[in-house]
Amino acid sequence: MDQQTTILVVDDEARIRRLIRMYLEREDFVIEEAENGEDALAMALEKDYDVILLDLMLPGMDGEEVCEQLRETKATPVIMLTAKGEESNRVQGFEVGADDYIVKPFSPREVTLRVKALLRRSSSTKYMKPEASANEVLVFPHLTIDNDAHRVTVDNKIIGLTPKEYELLLYLAQSPDKVFSREQLLKDVWKYDFFGDLRTVDTHVKRLREKLNKVSEDAADMIATVWGVGYKFEVEQKQ
Repeated sequence: MDQQTTILVVDDEARIRRLIRMYLEREDFVIEEAENGEDALAMALEKDYDVILLDLMLPGMDGEEVCEQLRETKATPVIMLTAKGEESNRVQGFEVGADDYIVKPFSPREVTLRVKALLRRSSSTKYMKPEASANEVLVFPHLTIDNDAHRVTVDNKIIGLTPKEYELLLYLAQSPDKVFSREQLLKDVWKYDFFGDLRTVDTHVKRLREKLNKVSEDAADMIATVWGVGYKFEVEQKQ
């Protein structure tokens, strides 16, 4: 590996930053720290991190605001750290672009597993195997997914997706008209070997549709909800 994975850990508690650093450095990750939202945003905009671990409740600029501003220009994978009982805030975190969340108190092993899972699925990471993505272009009416370039175009306009939004779209599009349950999507797209919040899937689908819909309503409608079951990628045959 010619370049080490660099992770930004953002938390106002030095004890938590120290704990996370200790465990992630065992995996040979390079760790940088920030104790507030303003510093975190400045660092994240200046440097390309592989993953950002971002505490939701920060003094001054909170994690939600950091993530929202970051998403205006960057698709860096973000894992939100949230305290128990902040369920509605976690959903809001997904809506501003977080890729995952971990509830405090957490085990350091869970943090390590979540980081590795996100790195594996992240379209921008060095962990992605080139042979798995090479020479695959999926072309549909209004929508093209170039998996070699990790690029999505809608009516010839490039759409900026976060790593997780891209992986979700690609996964659905690779099996047109096949219905996937939320549990199945969590397992296959997020690579969770443990139970995750099913609303993770719903909020990512919502954001994905919104981004596609800005260019083409037809493209957004391809991601169809199958009520009581889950989602599918629907290609309507028009004469």
